[in-house]
Amino acid sequence: MIETIEGDRAFPPALAEVARVEFDYDEGEGVDFEPYDAFDSAEETTDWLRHWTGNHALDGDAYRVFGQDGTGGLAALWRVRPGRPLAEQPVVFLGSEGERGVVAASLSDFLWVLADGLGPMEVVEYEQYDPRPNPALTALAERHATTPRRPTRDIVEAARSEFPTFSEDIDALCR
Repeated sequence: MIETIEGDRAFPPALAEVARVEFDYDEGEGVDFEPYDAFDSAEETTDWLRHWTGNHALDGDAYRVFGQDGTGGLAALWRVRPGRPLAEQPVVFLGSEGERGVVAASLSDFLWVLADGLGPMEVVEYEQYDPRPNPALTALAERHATTPRRPTRDIVEAARSEFPTFSEDIDALCR
């Protein structure tokens, strides 16, 4: 079940617009990303996180899931900055086989990653961030981004520098 409600579960307009873009998988050479048009429900997120970590005492309140890759790995806003709006929270990827990583420090930076022709799974799985600019996503980022355009490598390095223990913190949640 997907829900759209007010407050910190309200779907940001930029993500609603991303959901209307078709991502070309291109036989594994493109972007493996299927954006949602609303966040997963709190119950769905909690259920997924409990099964993914093996820790059935967790709740998924720290995450707002907004998309997935073809294997079921999830892209989410990670509510780690207390009191800050969702658009200022980092974007993370939690893969179906345990892969995980910080993709961007904010929704704005994530829009620039998408504009470079990369998705959350590609950023976490691969070391090479060869840009393949997407005109539709570039225009979308130009309309919604509040941060300047930078190369994906710079965006990812800044986000990972700000949140260097994300993977270890996830490990601590497991079982």
